Amino acid sequence: MTTAAVSPNINDIEALKARLKSTWMTGNYDIFSRYLEPDALLFFRRIGVQPGQRLLDVGCGAGQLALIAARADALATGCDIATNWLEKARERAAAEQLNVSFEEGDAESLPYADAQFDVVTSLVGAMFAPRPNLVAAELVRVCKPGGTIAMANWTPQGFVGQMFKIISRFIAPNGMPSPTLWGDQATVHERLREGIVDLRCTYRFYQFEYPFPPDVVVEFFREHYGPMSRAFASLSADGQEQLRQELVALWTANNRSEGRGTLVDAEYLEVIGTRSDRDPDIPFIHSIPQKEVFPNRRAQLLADRLEEGAARLGAFANRLTDEQWNTRVPERGQPGRTVGVIVHHVASMYPIELEVARAVAAGNAVTNVTWETVDHINAHHAGEHATVTKTEALELLQKNSEQAAASIRTLTDAELDRAAPFSLAFGAPVTAQFVLEDHAVRHSWNHLSRLRKLLGHVVGVPFSPIS
Repeated sequence: MTTAAVSPNINDIEALKARLKSTWMTGNYDIFSRYLEPDALLFFRRIGVQPGQRLLDVGCGAGQLALIAARADALATGCDIATNWLEKARERAAAEQLNVSFEEGDAESLPYADAQFDVVTSLVGAMFAPRPNLVAAELVRVCKPGGTIAMANWTPQGFVGQMFKIISRFIAPNGMPSPTLWGDQATVHERLREGIVDLRCTYRFYQFEYPFPPDVVVEFFREHYGPMSRAFASLSADGQEQLRQELVALWTANNRSEGRGTLVDAEYLEVIGTRSDRDPDIPFIHSIPQKEVFPNRRAQLLADRLEEGAARLGAFANRLTDEQWNTRVPERGQPGRTVGVIVHHVASMYPIELEVARAVAAGNAVTNVTWETVDHINAHHAGEHATVTKTEALELLQKNSEQAAASIRTLTDAELDRAAPFSLAFGAPVTAQFVLEDHAVRHSWNHLSRLRKLLGHVVGVPFSPIS
């Protein structure tokens, strides 16, 4: 029998919020969030924050997104109800000498003035507050007219939503609406219908990647993730074992790692809206749609996918030891190139791949590129960059992928759809979008998959399972 969630009675709200605060202060969110940083960086890049802009991260946890913003020279502030993780965030900021503030703050009643921030964000944080309509109003209130509101929220049907459903079968309901309703497009549009224009909702995948198998991942969540810790603590020994088995089965069924680790794609809804341009003292009204923020949505999403692949490859490579960086990757029965050379190779190919795509987009046939040419380019590159350092490779990967993505975003739909003969496709006329997807976008994902399979796992934060 299913009982519909209702908003908590006002007389009980303080008790509920006290329990929520205690829950989020349980475990060790600082350690837990370290594994989430690669995708937090991707989310931040898509928001388009400029240096000097004032950014607020609501439900910041141990500060991962606010720290990323501060490194990008934004004037960042993070707020959360869990004061112990705010202290950890301050320690990290001090160690890096970053200009960022961390303050206790409730998403339902933010301690900031109207229109104080250029960008207001929440990365799977504000979605857990018990009164979503208050949260929506506060996100809009503190954002200046013309500013950006950006959220990432777990979806009901995604992996995390399924994990929450398993947990909910073992614990009593708390009476608050499901947090994953923030991952439902219709619900989000209803909650953010006032004071917002150009509201964009995009389904994306957050990668959970751990250098240990699914059963250890469950123990990792149990020890470090507050809601999971409290769920286990509320059960008998038999209940704990049953919950553990169901969670291990879920992680195992969704694990696509080819090595000894765990790699799971967790769907979330990315929400990016623009605060309407109005006097903040005037009551909210339904917004009049303005000119499109992104004239070419297709090109924007294509560029996002390219940057995502490069960022995932970079995050993987950055965690490798020197020995792994210099490991040779077998190719066609030969020892092949080192991991480091391959990462640098991917970075160096972006300008060439974009040149080819732009030629096709202009309607020009590309007939002078053969697989023999590609082999020659690869061999020449390997000889020139045999001793490439991790710093050199990762800097080039970021620079060239960002430039390639910026170039893609200027393409029109007509250019993406234009076809021309392409020698690597056996002379078949293929579209510029196909060239981009099959080469520039796929390239990083292809090599990342091979490297994961070869190395078996990546280096991460050490974790000792619960005894």
